[in-house]
Amino acid sequence: MPDPTPEELKTAILPRLRDELDALRSASVQTAADRRPVELDQQSVGRLSRMDAMQQQAMAAAQETRRLGRARALEAAIRRLDAGEFGWCDDCGEFIGMRRSSSSRP
Repeated sequence: MPDPTPEELKTAILPRLRDELDALRSASVQTAADRRPVELDQQSVGRLSRMDAMQQQAMAAAQETRRLGRARALEAAIRRLDAGEFGWCDDCGEFIGMRRSSSSRP
C-alpha cells in the first residue's frame, strides 16, 4: 500500500487531534478551581481538613501539568500536519505508516 499523501494524513488525523486538544482545554477550565491555593483559615477548617485540601490541590496541579504537556504535543503534531511533516521519522526520514500514526492513545 502506498504511503498516504500529506493531505490524506491531515484529513484522517487532524480532526482527532483537534478534538483531543479541545477536550484538554475544556478539562483545564473546568478544574481551575481545584488548583487554587488552599485558604489557611483555622477558624473554619481544621488542620486535617486543610492538609487534605492541600493534597487535593497538589494532585490537581500535577494533573494540569500532564494535561499541558499533552496539549503541547498535540499542538506540535498539528503544526507538523500543517507543514506536511507528520508521520515521518526524525531520525531516519522513513515514513512511519498510517497504522502506527493513527492509533489512539490509551
